[in-house]
Amino acid sequence: MTDQAIEQEIQAKGLTAPRVTPADVESEIAGEYYFVAGDGIYGAAHKDGDHEVQAFPQSLDLLTFCVLSLRNGFTVTGESACASPENFNAEIGRKIARQNAVNKVWPLLGFRLRDKLSA
Repeated sequence: MTDQAIEQEIQAKGLTAPRVTPADVESEIAGEYYFVAGDGIYGAAHKDGDHEVQAFPQSLDLLTFCVLSLRNGFTVTGESACASPENFNAEIGRKIARQNAVNKVWPLLGFRLRDKLSA
């Protein structure tokens, strides 16, 4: 069940108490960035001035990361690992990685809301 489907069910049941919504989560995201682990190795080597990147396992090109930058500057990450190289699809990997990162935002906003409600 998607976040939107759950939100629709909550609304249909008339549950109106303060809560974190999918729109709240999305509004907190200021930026999103994607890369595969192989890109990270390549970038780190060049940052350190090493222009000859050592060989690394090709499986690192199957590990996709999403970094979400939130409005307050905090960051969360999500990842997606593909077991079979033949099934790797960059777009699907980014979608899964993003959803895994978004899932980390929910409890942060829940904590913030609980603080407000307890004040």
